[in-house]
Amino acid sequence: MSDKRQRARVQGSWAKPLHKAQQPTVSAKDVQSGSWKYGPRSFEFNQPDPIREIPAEKLIENAGDYEISQGPTGVSRLRLIPGFLQQEEADWMFSKLLTELPWSQKTNFRMMGDAYEEPRLTCWYGELPYTYSRSTMEANAQWPPVLSSLRLAVEQKSGHTFNSLLCNLYRDGKDSIGWHSDSEPSLGPQPTIASLSLGDTRVFSLRKQPLPEDNGDYSYVERIRIPLAHGTLLLMEGCTQEDWQHQVAKEYHDRGPRINLTFRTIYPEPESPSWRSVR
Repeated sequence: MSDKRQRARVQGSWAKPLHKAQQPTVSAKDVQSGSWKYGPRSFEFNQPDPIREIPAEKLIENAGDYEISQGPTGVSRLRLIPGFLQQEEADWMFSKLLTELPWSQKTNFRMMGDAYEEPRLTCWYGELPYTYSRSTMEANAQWPPVLSSLRLAVEQKSGHTFNSLLCNLYRDGKDSIGWHSDSEPSLGPQPTIASLSLGDTRVFSLRKQPLPEDNGDYSYVERIRIPLAHGTLLLMEGCTQEDWQHQVAKEYHDRGPRINLTFRTIYPEPESPSWRSVR
């Protein structure tokens, strides 16, 4: 055999293909719903949580009775009455109350005892004191005649009686009231609040209380906005204070002053109230 052929045979023997490693196979019985097993490792596939949609905010601006929710606690209702006071009467009422009521800035207290001033002015009328945000407004039974007449008109229109009035003055768009419910023990169960607006229009917002499993997360709750114009009366009835919160948020464009008169019924304070709402 020639040297050339001998070298070729030797080289060919070196160039034999390598044996491929045997790959494990996966049989049908190894594949189970929700998992795939390959060798010593196991991969679990879980179904994702369903996507929750954020409800669109609802707008209420027309006169009417609105049942905004119904649940285990009962029915929550709103009654919107634009033009409860005609323009001329509302103008006169606004000017008189703006200049003659004893407006002052109330000091409240947080859970840890820190004091802060409310971002609005208030005054109180009623034979009993009123406590909220760990601060008490003293009884004041000296109702001005104009407010007594207004109370009678609100009672006739609403079908409810009231013995107290919290007056709020929002001096401009920077004045506000945060999320809260009028649910102090002194208001009793399912209180009715009659709210009369005078002056510039401000947006009154409501949000539903979250479900227990949401652990206080308001991301997915129902929301409502109501522009309250000059002379408009809004009634909150039924379980609205238990199942919903409301606010008048700050606005960062020019707003004139607004007076909000909130008629309510107050009962003697419990001896040891367990909580107070914070605003």
